[in-house]
Amino acid sequence: MKRRLAREIAVSSLYQMEMNEVSASDAVDMLMEELRHDNEIEADPAEASSTDEFSRELVSGVMEHRQAIDGMLQQYLTGWQIDRLSRVDRQVLRLACYEMVFRDDVPPKATINEAIELAKHFGTEESGKFVNGVLGKLLLEIEELKS
Repeated sequence: MKRRLAREIAVSSLYQMEMNEVSASDAVDMLMEELRHDNEIEADPAEASSTDEFSRELVSGVMEHRQAIDGMLQQYLTGWQIDRLSRVDRQVLRLACYEMVFRDDVPPKATINEAIELAKHFGTEESGKFVNGVLGKLLLEIEELKS
């Protein structure tokens, strides 16, 4: 659950950054503060605090590799441009691609499952199917992308 919450915070932070042009640190800070006070998702406060570092790692990793991530994703967006995707789908795909290609601590299939759930949670049922399709194509070539 802690990693799922961290991913939710990361996707929300990436979305905030794009919408409001705030820094990664400010976006995560705002969401962590909101979580501590409003806690609309009813997360355990201790659990929320323990996700802070992982959330920041994810957001900074996506931002550090964003150009490469967008280039990779564009290869698998048949008939779409990355800037034409919904903001939610774009952030979920970026996060998943970052975890699949630039991190080794989660199996790629687990990352895809998490991304589908995030897309459904923040987007629509169709978002989940779309994210699954794009990441499924990426998974087929994951070893080449990592090298």
